[in-house]
Amino acid sequence: MGLKVLLVDDEPLARSRLRTLLAECGSPAVEVGAEAANAAQAMEHLRRQAFDAVLLDIHMPGADGLALASVLRGLPDAPAVVFVTAYAEHAVTAFELEAVDYLTKPVRLERLEAALGKVDRLVQARAGGQETEQEVLVIQDRGRTERVPVTEVLYFKAELKYITVRTAARSYILDGSLSDLEERHGAQFLRVHRNALVSRRAVRALEKHFDPEEGEGWAVRLNGIDESLAVSRRQLSAVREALAS
Repeated sequence: MGLKVLLVDDEPLARSRLRTLLAECGSPAVEVGAEAANAAQAMEHLRRQAFDAVLLDIHMPGADGLALASVLRGLPDAPAVVFVTAYAEHAVTAFELEAVDYLTKPVRLERLEAALGKVDRLVQARAGGQETEQEVLVIQDRGRTERVPVTEVLYFKAELKYITVRTAARSYILDGSLSDLEERHGAQFLRVHRNALVSRRAVRALEKHFDPEEGEGWAVRLNGIDESLAVSRRQLSAVREALAS
């Protein structure tokens, strides 16, 4: 059985393009169960049948996609939400609403398949009765143990023998290696330098930067903090692609 999805977008052409992309998805298989042009139509479909996921635009007449996602959070057996929008600036709010993914138009097939893969894993976990608890880092800090949700981490930076773990609220010190963190959380984090991984959803901008040691180059700015992180020449194209996706 494939994933059953509801398409919600006020533009018929956008829904048609998305339907075409969904038909090209190799794995997981997808069935478009219904389409809606606004939040009211979407809720009517949701009252009549169950969906695994809602592919949801943000800017629509009447209640927007963010408002609809907020309502969906309170439903029993709520479908997963994947935002599909032309506007990148709502990503932070979208993830606060527990969206599975956030795709910007024009949507690339590989990004859509990756998002649907996340939905499929969520559906399988629910079917197996597994808890979908947040991934956390267990950090020893000043004699106490703290559980830091991975979703709160803005970046990991290697400093001598330790890793600095930065959230919007504070920094922690973690004993480990950057390569291990990249292997475990590579879907959520992007390598920008040999010594740094940044949260993909936190990347705000790529800008010119001057480093006293490395000279003129590039750096990324992240949502939630004022500091910037240097981007190596080797990683520059990957960062640009992440910003465009």
